[in-house]
Amino acid sequence: MTRARGAGTGADAGAGTGAGAGFGPGTAAGTGAGAAVEISAAGLPRWLEPVADAVAGVRPEQLSSFLPPEGGGRQSAVLILFGDGDRGPEMLLIERSRALRSHAGQPSFPGGALDPEDGDPDGDGPVRAALREAEEETGLDPTGVQVFGVLPRLYIPVSGFVVTPVLGWWRRPTPVGVVDPAETARVFRVPVADLTDPANRATLTHPSGFLGPAFLVEGALVWGFTAGLIDRIVQFAGWERPWDRDRKVPLA
Repeated sequence: MTRARGAGTGADAGAGTGAGAGFGPGTAAGTGAGAAVEISAAGLPRWLEPVADAVAGVRPEQLSSFLPPEGGGRQSAVLILFGDGDRGPEMLLIERSRALRSHAGQPSFPGGALDPEDGDPDGDGPVRAALREAEEETGLDPTGVQVFGVLPRLYIPVSGFVVTPVLGWWRRPTPVGVVDPAETARVFRVPVADLTDPANRATLTHPSGFLGPAFLVEGALVWGFTAGLIDRIVQFAGWERPWDRDRKVPLA
């Protein structure tokens, strides 16, 4: 299997843009190319409805100035998974193994490159890939995930990845953890309350000159593509609280 291990983590990976946005009708079940894929925002918990409402109408230019090139880029997908935890609403993240050649040790959403069995990249392929990769990286049961939206494709110039973010509601949670230590160092959940806490927010400064949103949560520095997407979701859902954008955190 070929995976986009660096997808969505680099310095130029501000949340991006792309061709198809929005929602299709129907709940995602299964990950194989022949499995039915449905997308539905029906029955979401009330606290998640602002995300569905916001994402449904978001325009690509509101996410990034980077557009996927015509016929280029490496197709991949990530799963932005929301659940209910002991401390309320939360998101699922992973930390990449420090043994990886690219983006080692970086927090990210579960995800990776599309495989042939995922199907059409312009159809259901990204949803299947996001669920499959999340299962392979965290051990979650994808049949317990309700996919409620698909964001526009995003482009990461530094790596050439074209990433489709898939949004899911963890309707039936299952145990998760590291499946392959060679690829994933840890799997962790972050309360949304921590992501919106001004004390946990900062602007990351990269040696390249890149500046972008960052979150200091669960002992991790979340930055790049992942932080950019979280920042926009928090903003468009109306969850953002005023925070000190002048607070700088250098990338060690």
